Amino acid sequence: MSSVIEQQHPAGEEPGNAAEPAQAESFDMRRVLDRETHSSRAAAAGIAAVVVILFSLYGLLESAVRAIGQPPWLIDPQTAAERIVALPNGIPPLLLGVTGAVVTAVGLFFFLSAILPGRRARHLLEEPRIAVVVDDEVIASALARRARLVANVMPEQVMVVVSQRHAVVNVRPTSGVPVSENAIREAVEDELRAMAPIPMPAVRVNLATSGVIGA
Repeated sequence: MSSVIEQQHPAGEEPGNAAEPAQAESFDMRRVLDRETHSSRAAAAGIAAVVVILFSLYGLLESAVRAIGQPPWLIDPQTAAERIVALPNGIPPLLLGVTGAVVTAVGLFFFLSAILPGRRARHLLEEPRIAVVVDDEVIASALARRARLVANVMPEQVMVVVSQRHAVVNVRPTSGVPVSENAIREAVEDELRAMAPIPMPAVRVNLATSGVIGA
């Protein structure tokens, strides 16, 4: 799948006449491209907000129950605070280890969600007037077709995996048919230069040691 986002100018206005509208338009385009190429943190933020709200409501409920002299629903806030201060006393080591692992995993999830770029499997293509966003699967398909033609093999003998920084071409040659690794690499790099994805992935070619018996 690919998305094409065109940078349009208002009717009757030359692109270079007003610097401020052009800068605002460029800023808006960058925001659109960021949304297209980066995953949203809305899900993680929503989960964190729900967890905090639930804990806050429970704490408020227990405090209200304690204020009117009723027994707590689960645990008295003061008792809970005392147990937390007394940790690890009174807690079995296995339960303490499992609880610590769960808390660490949850904290690590939210921490990584906050600091990692969260890039989607997409690349930008260089165009002077429009912004083109292409899924990595589309780029991989084009590279696989080019590698297949150069290696003279069937489609199922070529598999290409494209990430942000690398394009890995895996080829299983036909038995008895010589295949040049350099020729495949040069062809795939030429295809990438023609597409000009941003960022440009580095090409790595892997030739299988065992070939496929031809028909």
